[in-house]
Amino acid sequence: MSSAPEQPYLVQSRRKPLILVTNDDGIHAPGIRALAKAMDEIGEVVVIAPSTEQSAVGHSITLYSPIRVVEHNFGGDMSHIPAMGITGTPCDCMKLALHELLHRKPDLAVSGINKGSNVAINVIYSGTISAATESSVNGIDSVAFSLDTTDINADYTPSAKYAKLIAEKVLRSQLPRGVVLSANIPDIPEDEIKGIKITRQARSQWEEVFVGRRDPSNKPYYWYRGMLNILDDSEDTDSTVVDGGYVSITPLQYDRTAHGCIDVMKTWKW
Repeated sequence: MSSAPEQPYLVQSRRKPLILVTNDDGIHAPGIRALAKAMDEIGEVVVIAPSTEQSAVGHSITLYSPIRVVEHNFGGDMSHIPAMGITGTPCDCMKLALHELLHRKPDLAVSGINKGSNVAINVIYSGTISAATESSVNGIDSVAFSLDTTDINADYTPSAKYAKLIAEKVLRSQLPRGVVLSANIPDIPEDEIKGIKITRQARSQWEEVFVGRRDPSNKPYYWYRGMLNILDDSEDTDSTVVDGGYVSITPLQYDRTAHGCIDVMKTWKW
């Protein structure tokens, strides 16, 4: 590894779409390697991702410490793909990429492939989805990809193929402004995946526990433990579709205004 270049990345050709790749599992995660390799088949790829694990950081950004940037080389048949690891969050990656590290706006931004699904209420905690949301805020078509697995030795090949298929469709069709896609892929052999379905978020709630301990100075500290409780098993939800062997694509929006409540609240007496 060497220090970051002083100049933005130079894109070799304008004939290919420029695809920005990031994640929240870190630049060394197998999922981002699989995703970058798949995107390299359809466009010109630049990888800018956290240098370390940043799962569940949501849409946080770094304010009170410097962000350092270091070049990364995937090696082998991916050695030509420019890549950088940064000491920040997934959203930091997007902001730094768009304002400092790239000389032009990407045609597509993709995030993942996350180890673990991002269904139901998990979308508000996920750094993977937040990275894609940040690029969408900046007017870039964006997709977050997640593999429904906790296996550190999971095979990302099938999910990478679906990521390529979905990315190609988005590049051809374009997304409505303010919409980001969250794609969840079941962790099963490719020939067992039944297809793709468009879904909505399932209603859910985390059942949470904090396990208390004492350090050698007898001061308390806590370990977080939680389990996702799905409250909605309808056929059109993301969790149900993935459990049924389909790829789930959920359109999300960063405008969190409850528009249906506005007229009602205007009738309130103050």
